[in-house]
Amino acid sequence: MGGNTAVPTYKSVCTGTTGYAEVCQITFDPHEISYEELLQVFWKVHDPTTLNSQGADHGTQYRSVIFYHDVDQKLKAEHYKKELDKIGAYANPIVTEISTASKFFVAEDYHQDYYSQNSSQPYCKFVIQPKLDKFKKAFANKLKH
Repeated sequence: MGGNTAVPTYKSVCTGTTGYAEVCQITFDPHEISYEELLQVFWKVHDPTTLNSQGADHGTQYRSVIFYHDVDQKLKAEHYKKELDKIGAYANPIVTEISTASKFFVAEDYHQDYYSQNSSQPYCKFVIQPKLDKFKKAFANKLKH
């Protein structure tokens, strides 16, 4: 999402020249989970202080970004970011971009359910699994068993 080419591919996005960010589009039932709770997950499980990178992944496609779908989401995301910065929740300033959602492009099939299909791969073990563990620990009371 957020780029400037008509039909992005993983290969083109990886060049860092398309303006796209690798993101998840989350459809949710506000009776089951609130937007605020989704923001809590977002701020908790990744590093919002690194510009154009997450862990070992570097480039503008890995920037920290929230794409909002309405003014209410925008205001809540901006408020959360401001409050976290104000209380010094992170050692460094938050660089998360908050932008209007644009067209979402679904990744190629080989990227779908990547972790569940490749959990034994080193990247999954050393990058994804720790984030999942952090999520499960922080939000254990929200998980359905």
